[in-house]
Amino acid sequence: MTQTIILAAGGTGGHLFPAEALAQELINRGHTIVIVTDKRGDAFKSLGDKATILSIRAATFKAGIASKLKALRDIIVGIVQAAVILRKQKPAVVIGFGGYPSYPTMFAAQRMGFKTILHEQNAVLGKANIHLADKAIAIAASLPETKGVKDADRSKITVTGNPVRAAVSAVRDVVYPYTSGTFNILITGGSTALTRLFNETVPAAAALLPDSLRQRLQIVHQCRDTENAATTERYRTAGVTAEIKSFFSDMPERLSACHLFIGRSGASTVAEIGIVGRPAIFVPLNLHADRQQTYNAMPMALKGGCWIIQQEDFTPQELASQLKALMETPGLLEIAAAAAKACGQPDAVKKLADLVEKNL
Repeated sequence: MTQTIILAAGGTGGHLFPAEALAQELINRGHTIVIVTDKRGDAFKSLGDKATILSIRAATFKAGIASKLKALRDIIVGIVQAAVILRKQKPAVVIGFGGYPSYPTMFAAQRMGFKTILHEQNAVLGKANIHLADKAIAIAASLPETKGVKDADRSKITVTGNPVRAAVSAVRDVVYPYTSGTFNILITGGSTALTRLFNETVPAAAALLPDSLRQRLQIVHQCRDTENAATTERYRTAGVTAEIKSFFSDMPERLSACHLFIGRSGASTVAEIGIVGRPAIFVPLNLHADRQQTYNAMPMALKGGCWIIQQEDFTPQELASQLKALMETPGLLEIAAAAAKACGQPDAVKKLADLVEKNL
């Protein structure tokens, strides 16, 4: 039976991609989908007119009294806006994907008596979901043994995995590329100003490689617009062929074509690496006190599908040493690719949709 279901998500791709994937799956199953997000609602434009996209106010608390007061005001306004939407739509269930943009909708839904389900992408329960877990009827976890969940809420957990974009799932069967010639490296740095770490370290590491290895490198590097020119010059100085852009519209194809991925270990990134099955060097963002990005990558690292280099250890010398060892041992890369793929969760969106329908 067709039901109206609200999805609350916003912020970065780590929260948006799983929501987008679930929305499409539920639409395919005949449900009416309403997505409540923040001002970045354009992120769901791929759904076209198949879902209703509504925006509300949302904010996160930053340093300073004035900033905190403004954030509190925006959150209160967002809760009121969400309550109006909920009253009109009367959803059978509301699913939240964590992050501050989801909080006003989920808070309002729980106070108004609607059933709520939380999806946690990371290996550590996020702040928004921590505050909402007590009143949720179910918690969908991406990884087993998610940290930060109260003992009283453990029984609510179902491990569904982390849904990825359909375009990524579409390249899952692309075989790992042959490694004897050109060595393709794909680099992304995440969405913060700390992308400079990759923009400086990778070219410097490439410059330290022997000529025979350096000449094989073909780099695809995604970085911020403001860093493009400087990063291009660093690679030119190092004598390395590199394609540098702030956005690649064909990222799934770029991922499937690479021999090695280098980047942060956000939940969606790790999930996509697992789906496609490519070896990775992960450099966890060190801003999180709960070390969530380290824990995101740990299950894959333990199975041999990736290598973790902590940010403080990510030096040109360390990276050059790793690259030299991997380029000279292609069999190790092929084994790692298979291990990474074994960590993939291709049925995640189906399992999450099943959980939603079970609780309608």
